[in-house]
Amino acid sequence: MRNLTVRLARRPTGMPGPETWSIADEPAPEPAEGEVLVEVKAISLDPAMRGWLNEGKSYIPPVGIGEVMRASGAGVVLHSRDPRWQPGDTVMGGLGVQRLACVRGQDLEAIDLAIAPFERWLGVLGIPGMTAWFGLFEVGAAKEGETVVVSSAAGAVGGLVVQLAKRHGCRVVGIAGGPQKCRLVTETFGADACIDYRAHAGLGPLRQALAAEVPGGVHVYFDNVGGEILEAVMSLLARRARVVICGAISGYNDFANIRGPRNYLNLLIQRARMEGFVVFDYAARYGEARAEIVKGLADGSITAREDVRDGLDSFPDVLPLLYTGGNFGKLVLRP
Repeated sequence: MRNLTVRLARRPTGMPGPETWSIADEPAPEPAEGEVLVEVKAISLDPAMRGWLNEGKSYIPPVGIGEVMRASGAGVVLHSRDPRWQPGDTVMGGLGVQRLACVRGQDLEAIDLAIAPFERWLGVLGIPGMTAWFGLFEVGAAKEGETVVVSSAAGAVGGLVVQLAKRHGCRVVGIAGGPQKCRLVTETFGADACIDYRAHAGLGPLRQALAAEVPGGVHVYFDNVGGEILEAVMSLLARRARVVICGAISGYNDFANIRGPRNYLNLLIQRARMEGFVVFDYAARYGEARAEIVKGLADGSITAREDVRDGLDSFPDVLPLLYTGGNFGKLVLRP
């Protein structure tokens, strides 16, 4: 049995290109005591991957040169040297961008394909879903009747934030790039409105378009992009607003020049707060969030949208879609 792997060949400057990666056909790994060999069926591609390629202090160590690219994945147990797992079990965990993963059994979580397919366990039922849930309700403390604004609202995290906020009785305004994505945000995810930031380019036009949709101000802003969009929303905060810092897609490929909001003093004026979070801090409570999301999928109040691509060798071309807006919904790669 052979394994196909995608390894980090060099640290990129700007957008990762084909030269960033090495793709190799290798011998299958052999599990040691306490380890499990998993056939990877689906790999999660997430915006945070770009940050993992950079050297420097962060919430998680960078991927090392020559290492298999870090990624969440889901698959089937082929061989187990951990009594908790048997061949045929379906699992998810940090499997990496490869066809066969040898991981510690204690780092795996069981998944039920009767509830959802592999790719959905990496989307609304996986880390993106947990990020949306805990960011909105624990950090953002969204309440019924409040106005919630979500950037990257057609993405894996943002799209679920829109739906959870609507399910919770909030007025929701999404921000996305292009009319097709805005239709997805309003017609499929149920937002009350969606601002096309490409059609309202620049801080002034964007702020004007957004202001028309939030006459009472913004109570919760779930930020996935940073940059001018963050500044525009911060100028429209309501009293005691909460700004949730989930990510900054607009700056991931130019970390050295990421610009913070110049109008941050509006936090003082509006007695508002801005707080970043890392979803792994809520790992002990994932079951709580997942149970509610499963209910939403069952009753139709939550719709899952996945963008599934095929082939490990396409990874270098597929990953940049996260930063150019080329994907619709949760981006998943099938080996």
